[in-house]
Amino acid sequence: MNTKLDISVIILGYRSGAFLKEFHSKVVSILEKMNLNYEIILVGNYHSKHTDVTPEVASTLAQNHTYTKAVVKKKTNSTQAMGWDMKSGFDISKADTLCVIDGDGQMPPGDIPLLYKKLKEENLDLCKARRVSREDGTYRKFISFLFNRIMSLLFPGIISTDINGKPKIFTREAFNKLQLESDDWFIDSEIMIKARRFKFKIGEIKTSFYLNPETTSSVSFTTNSEFLKNILIWRLKETKLWMKR
Repeated sequence: MNTKLDISVIILGYRSGAFLKEFHSKVVSILEKMNLNYEIILVGNYHSKHTDVTPEVASTLAQNHTYTKAVVKKKTNSTQAMGWDMKSGFDISKADTLCVIDGDGQMPPGDIPLLYKKLKEENLDLCKARRVSREDGTYRKFISFLFNRIMSLLFPGIISTDINGKPKIFTREAFNKLQLESDDWFIDSEIMIKARRFKFKIGEIKTSFYLNPETTSSVSFTTNSEFLKNILIWRLKETKLWMKR
């Protein structure tokens, strides 16, 4: 495609399976109505030990749709989680505006045009969804509240009470400043920490977070422990940078 692209939508499809086809169709319909030049990047990275049809679904969709690409890479170690997937999609994106969303149906793709409009009209660097209603259970709600509270205490001025909320949408210039590092689940937090560091102009819209009956929560005790460890590591990094100024 030689046409200049307005938006790249990265769909994180890890273990979304056959549902990825339905989700992709919804995103295509939405982007067509926006009347933009777009590309969709389906990330179907996988672990060899898991039985997962997502890589095949992503590859087939890319073959059959002109404006769709697929990233299908084997994960070679346990640290290659959501951050690794997200970066692998961003790496091949070409548009001036970048959007990332999970492909399991819990985050409504109908938020994409709302975020894009707000980003452009308010001249923002980053715009994201904030979940005001959630169907993922009391435990997840409590963990999310606790995590966001800790983040707000350790990183004063961070602009969000829902760090992990998506879709997230960036200008290319803002994204290039981020220089994302995290391979694990902490990547959403890294985005917001660095957005705070660079004093990004940030906007949010309210959204809902839906239950996915096909999959169970992958946020385990180990994941929560990794979150806490990463929070402390990044607090130390930010302190060191502040002391050098």
